[in-house]
Amino acid sequence: MPVDIEARVIRNTRLSSDYNVLALAAPEIAAAVAPGQFVMVKSGRGHDPLLRRPFSVFEVLRDNGRVVGLTLLSKCVGVTTRMLLEAVEGDVVSCLGPLGKPFEVVDPPAEAWMVAGGVGLAPFATLTEALVERGTKATLFYGARSGRELFYLDWFASRGVRLVLATEDGSTGERGRITVPLGRELQHAAANVMVYTCGPEPMLEAVARLCASHGRRSQVSVERVMGCGMGGCYSCVIPVKDRTGGQHYVRSCIGGPVFNGADLVWD
Repeated sequence: MPVDIEARVIRNTRLSSDYNVLALAAPEIAAAVAPGQFVMVKSGRGHDPLLRRPFSVFEVLRDNGRVVGLTLLSKCVGVTTRMLLEAVEGDVVSCLGPLGKPFEVVDPPAEAWMVAGGVGLAPFATLTEALVERGTKATLFYGARSGRELFYLDWFASRGVRLVLATEDGSTGERGRITVPLGRELQHAAANVMVYTCGPEPMLEAVARLCASHGRRSQVSVERVMGCGMGGCYSCVIPVKDRTGGQHYVRSCIGGPVFNGADLVWD
């Protein structure tokens, strides 16, 4: 069951002028979270915005093996993310979670390919930890507009994750979108590869379609606007296929945010 706590800010690490990683003392949530789940957060500063916003849990923090908190990877794009960017040690953030359907973590001999676009990297740190624990071979396909927006590369590499990088300006890795090297490697991928993806919705669609065209499975973590995170407001509905060949709508906060890529309706 999710818990609602007033989490103290442990530290705020600036990654760039608009990206940061916020560490929160929320052990009750962190100890229960599964890879791909999220929290609904709101800064304790004032009443604007009124509603909380969803963030994937980035890391689970431990001190001598004891779970002490979690981190959120954030990009400043609005009021809430501005508050998180400017938070200081000791500030309080309302934090509700863990919420949502997590990733299905594969075991060897299956391989795991993670495809991240920008801040879509967020759910893949906890997933990587789970894969390492199982001994599952992992690759991270990571794309952004510029190399200045690619973060935590050493963190993933130190855990044995193979990195495939692409940037739109060509400053780091291959020039272009990350779906280009992904599509190229899918042509020769093992049949038991599981592809996990999170990022902008056009990228998610492209990844899901690539996987389907090559007969590979995918799990898609969607980024929908959520008002409550618990299925009460119906603000995050998403179309999925049904057994009759039609479609119906589900609330991504409780039916997701992780879906089978082949089940989503993109048109």
